[in-house]
Amino acid sequence: MIYVENKDLVIPGEVLAEDDFYSGRGTFKEDGKICSSLMGLVSLRNKKISVIPLKSKYVPKKGDVVIGKINDVRFSMWGVDINSPYEGILPSSEVFGRDKKSLNKVFGVGDVLFLRVVDVDEVKKAKLGLKGRGMGKFKGGIIVEIAPTKVPRLIGKKGSMINMIKDKTGCKIVVGQNGLVWVRGDSDMEKITRDIIHVIEEQAHTSGLTDRIRDKLYLDIDGEIPEDLDYDDEEYVESPNFDFEDDEESEKLEEENTKDSLPKEGFRRSKRSNNKRFNHNKKFHKKSRSNKYELEKPQLQNFKEELEQEELEAKKKENKRNNDFINNLEHIDQEKKTNQKHLEIGKKKSGFSILKDDDI
Repeated sequence: MIYVENKDLVIPGEVLAEDDFYSGRGTFKEDGKICSSLMGLVSLRNKKISVIPLKSKYVPKKGDVVIGKINDVRFSMWGVDINSPYEGILPSSEVFGRDKKSLNKVFGVGDVLFLRVVDVDEVKKAKLGLKGRGMGKFKGGIIVEIAPTKVPRLIGKKGSMINMIKDKTGCKIVVGQNGLVWVRGDSDMEKITRDIIHVIEEQAHTSGLTDRIRDKLYLDIDGEIPEDLDYDDEEYVESPNFDFEDDEESEKLEEENTKDSLPKEGFRRSKRSNNKRFNHNKKFHKKSRSNKYELEKPQLQNFKEELEQEELEAKKKENKRNNDFINNLEHIDQEKKTNQKHLEIGKKKSGFSILKDDDI
């Protein structure tokens, strides 16, 4: 039996369900009853019931994709701020392999990176890596911070929300599961995008948000809302599903971060309105293609090849020094032999001879 509905606001200790339901994040089980352990919104997924906090800090989990800022350069690793109470580290081995390189030549304090959580230890320290599509250092742009629990609402169902914003503003947007969002484009569009993201964060728990965001984009950019837009009661469900327990969620988020085009499903809400919506999507695509910013995917700068080249040149110089040293030793040895021979010849002419032990 269940006593609450999806998106209901609950308080700590409130009984949510019993019998056949399973306890998820933000809940605990006592005497066969599932109770809330915090204040937040109910999230139902099949028979699993969770409570999503209204506000919370990011807790790293293996497989998450995050945006982090270098705050320390150490002997064999970088310290990374991942918008969490817990520390993030990027070992040099994740960048160079087994080679030893100068870390300062690759990433410095203040650099912003797109990373993956490789592992999390018992004290929640996150080991980070750069292996994956689009991982690496960002160039330019701005960082927008939102509550980590609101990230799925910003992405939207099948990427509908984030792609709508990308196509209308022409900005490149990358979202981290730790609540940091990287935006790059025209300065005016960056500001509009930042404001839109904050509106989504504030109204994430409300229905009809996609329509309101679409209208706001038209008003802020075009100054008016097209008359032929449809507002249907039939709206796809974009529940505040903030639970990233499944690896598929991380994979989906990474896919949306590396897509540049809007999927057709992004605006579909009913067969009746699909054609009109798709026509407006074409306008979004056209604007995006003609945008003067062709923003490159964030990627690791080509420092590795440069450092390897430097190392190769250093080895050549060292080999040359070693060869010169060996040649000098051979030359000295040859001179000693020549001098010894001249000495023996001189002593024979003066009536002396050099006897060896074998001759006695």
